[in-house]
Amino acid sequence: MTATVSFASASDTREQKPRLQELAPGAYGYISDFDPNCGFVVGEEQVVLIDTRPTPRMARDFLAAIRSVTDKPIRTIVLTHYHAVRVMGASAFDEVQEIVASNGTLDWIRTRGQADFESEVGRFPRLFAGVEEIPGLTFPTTVFDREMTLQLGGGHELRLMALGRGHSSGDTVAWLPDSGVLFAGDVVENHCGVYAGDAYIGDWAGTLDAVRALQPRVLVPGRGAVLQGEAACAEAIGLTKDFLSTLLDSVRAGITAGETLKGCFARAEAAMTPRFGGWPVFQHVLPFDVSRAYDELRGIEHPVVWTAERDRELWQVLRGT
Repeated sequence: MTATVSFASASDTREQKPRLQELAPGAYGYISDFDPNCGFVVGEEQVVLIDTRPTPRMARDFLAAIRSVTDKPIRTIVLTHYHAVRVMGASAFDEVQEIVASNGTLDWIRTRGQADFESEVGRFPRLFAGVEEIPGLTFPTTVFDREMTLQLGGGHELRLMALGRGHSSGDTVAWLPDSGVLFAGDVVENHCGVYAGDAYIGDWAGTLDAVRALQPRVLVPGRGAVLQGEAACAEAIGLTKDFLSTLLDSVRAGITAGETLKGCFARAEAAMTPRFGGWPVFQHVLPFDVSRAYDELRGIEHPVVWTAERDRELWQVLRGT
């Protein structure tokens, strides 16, 4: 009988304490070792959040960190994209008047938000402490197509840009042009496994080129340490691109050789482990990444919705014994 295997993330029980990090005057990151990062910007009259945390309980720690540097009202939340680990803590911020996201993100919520929530709770049990407090899906109240600017006062602005499909269909980066600070969401990772299970992998390289063209001097990646300096930012963008191109090239070679999904997974794992295997969450993301690459290269344009059941079935096929 085939044994049931658990997700790699199920054995991830080490608690991570996010750290508040000043990025520039009025701009802060809330940075974990390799859990999802978030942040905030302090304007003249309000605080703007860049993502929240997975649950209201965890978001209250984020709120306490914000209150350690400012007592201004938190009126706006920006969603860089929609995965439950980033947005389900929104209800902890009861002063919020506006939640902003791209049209692509709104469509994502409507078509797969609930399935994504249920899937992620199963994948990442540690990250959903207090899940019972979540009142429901987090919906934006304001949406934009390609770009939107939030005025911070004093001539400063926060530009929200949907630069193209990549990690999801609705990725948004939040850009502070005055200070060169970029909140990249999961479009860019820093020496952490790159999740592409819901991605448009072929488009992602172009989106990364658009991020690089901004020439950020400080970059908050989706996971990993903050990048300081243009060279370090460019390197992280390049490494994210290399991870994805190695994934696509190995799966493409497997398909050409007539291999099954499991065969393509073995090929990708062999090709990617020497360079990326030591990165946090690599073992967790790779099965989902290979599955999406396998679909995309065979002509399935849009990612198939992940459900808790589909997660388990894939993991059993690729990691079962």
